[in-house]
Amino acid sequence: MFGAGGGTSSYKEIEDADVVVLWGSNARETHPIFFHHVIQAKRRGAKLFVADPRVTSTARFADAHLPLRVGTDIALAHAVAREILAAGLENRRFIEGATTGFEEFAACVDEWTLPRAEAETGVPAELIRELAHAYGRADRAQLCWTLGITEHHNAVDNVLSLINLALLCGHVGRYGAGLNPLRGQNNVQGGGDMGAIPNRLPGFADILDPEHRARFDTAWGSSIPPAYGWHLTQMFEAMGRGDLRALYVLGENPAQSEADVGHAISLLEGLDHLVVQDIFMTKTAELADVVLPASAAWCEAEGTATNSERRVQRVRKALEPPEGARDDIEIILEIAARLGHEWKYADAEAIWDELRSLSPLHAGMSYRRLEELGGIQWPCYSEDRLEPSFLHGRLWEEDPEKRGRPAPFSAVSHELPVESLSEEYPLRLTTGRRLDSYNTGVQSGGYASPLRRQETVDMSPADAAALGAVDGTLVRVTSRRGSVVAPARVDPGLPTGLVFMTLHFPDEVDINQLTIEATDPKSGTAEFKAAAVRVEIEPQQPAAGLAS
Repeated sequence: MFGAGGGTSSYKEIEDADVVVLWGSNARETHPIFFHHVIQAKRRGAKLFVADPRVTSTARFADAHLPLRVGTDIALAHAVAREILAAGLENRRFIEGATTGFEEFAACVDEWTLPRAEAETGVPAELIRELAHAYGRADRAQLCWTLGITEHHNAVDNVLSLINLALLCGHVGRYGAGLNPLRGQNNVQGGGDMGAIPNRLPGFADILDPEHRARFDTAWGSSIPPAYGWHLTQMFEAMGRGDLRALYVLGENPAQSEADVGHAISLLEGLDHLVVQDIFMTKTAELADVVLPASAAWCEAEGTATNSERRVQRVRKALEPPEGARDDIEIILEIAARLGHEWKYADAEAIWDELRSLSPLHAGMSYRRLEELGGIQWPCYSEDRLEPSFLHGRLWEEDPEKRGRPAPFSAVSHELPVESLSEEYPLRLTTGRRLDSYNTGVQSGGYASPLRRQETVDMSPADAAALGAVDGTLVRVTSRRGSVVAPARVDPGLPTGLVFMTLHFPDEVDINQLTIEATDPKSGTAEFKAAAVRVEIEPQQPAAGLAS
């Protein structure tokens, strides 16, 4: 929407905001470092709104919690927008000077009255009004989201509906006002910045742009095809068609992280050749024809990492890797050599300097400067200055030529989850993460700790009582794709009809046997957040109940 794939603000700006909205984000558990900045904002008097189906630990810090039903984010966002317009709180100067498509957008949201939105989303009308008026009146407002928004079949439209709110009120392009997708893992932002996405070269250069390709062709001595590649979901679709026969996996575990994981494993097993490069023997590595042991743990390698505020920081080697493991760079250079190419880089810094020569966003970030300043946010065009911490200030320029391309409103439509509830599958399963574990458990499993919980099936008190389950009762969760068994856990923060589980313990409870493979056609993201399930008491119960 704005021409660069990164959050528009800095963490410091969160602290200085008047209003902070966390939408589909349990940041206290999933982004605890970021959440410290939210706490600082609250201490300075900011108002915190949390839109989430569950009463999470984050929601307990909120001034107002909006308990929307799973899959009704667009309906809620449209209702907030309509109320802002009805109250005359929109920023007309920004809308007229920096955006397009406003009239179509206004017509799109007009039907989402407060009563209709309450009936559809489950959020009381007064809470919707409170959020709309606080966000519309704020001088500095931050809107942040995570996988609760993006792991849906209409993920992109969900995000666009939130961007609409910022455009409506001019909460972008100024200090303290911003839009921030919080990245789910360390250096996810950096991966995209370096071109690990199928339609961009490093620095977000469009592969279809001949001028960009020419710059990289010259530096690399190669010809880059003018065509977009496949993202992960498209790769699995291509495996199913037989169009993709070999796969090289670095630091990813799709045999446990993909939706409808049984189908994903069958496709991986059907490949002619599977190579996995990783620091652990993951489930995906167990399926591989070749495993390349890497020394990519955070303390075993030199390089950089980029966090959710676009800040590039140095990573320094502190330990020697285990015997037999080799640096990722060394492995890739050796493979290139075996294929007849001499890629000569003295070290990680040499690769970074090449990147700086090709990506204007990173040009001013030498290792020396990164270390002196403790990290630098992109864009950084020159070594003799720093840019503002926020992006898209051009949108506020008076001169239309300096303002550049306007930001478009998006008239997106509300859609319910792909998989509807039924008499056979009456409950909605949503998935997420917890503070004490990490992703598919590869990096946080395999040790004993009083802080580390096992997988549970979290249920509302009403649903547990109807089932006859208490904390520790073994239950079976079944979807149209598979079933798993785990202890029940009664969670007063869950509404009736909603079940919550995590992806952290696939070796014991493979939750992605249950999740639906339906994907967003625009992003390829699977609908992890909205499967239909039933829950039943498992006949074989343990000798003693499980403590919560």
